[in-house]
Amino acid sequence: MIERATADHWPAIWRLLQPVFRAGETYAFPADIDEADARRAWLELPTATYVAMAEDGAVLGTYYLKPNHPGPGSHVCNCGYVVGEAARGRGIASAMCEHSQREAVAFGFRAMQYNLVVATNESAIRVWQKHGFTIAGTLAQAFRHPHHGYVDAFVMYKQLVD
Repeated sequence: MIERATADHWPAIWRLLQPVFRAGETYAFPADIDEADARRAWLELPTATYVAMAEDGAVLGTYYLKPNHPGPGSHVCNCGYVVGEAARGRGIASAMCEHSQREAVAFGFRAMQYNLVVATNESAIRVWQKHGFTIAGTLAQAFRHPHHGYVDAFVMYKQLVD
């Protein structure tokens, strides 16, 4: 089940985000981001934030939805997704991707763009491509990976409304 996140979900969301941000392998957030800044970026600033929940109420994943740019580019949205380590490989990212596209259209967005998909994040790239996203561009050595050094990142894009 995927539902709109509330402030009450924040502790569970932070438990998912913190190890991902600390690892520094997939997001351009500072590895040492503090909880208040992470909350602002993930829960307070986006248009909407969602949680994917197990039947017992455990938060398995989360995503945010926001305009990619203001003004004339505000019809294109951006999303960020995180699935908890224990829930990976169970289709949670895929379900959130599908959900986010429906929500984006409901909010009036016409397209979705991922600005910095790290090339080493092969599982995410496969999921996004499965859902119709294409690699619109390659940013050479745009991400400083903690283990692989400078690696490429992709801009991925999908038109949601003709």
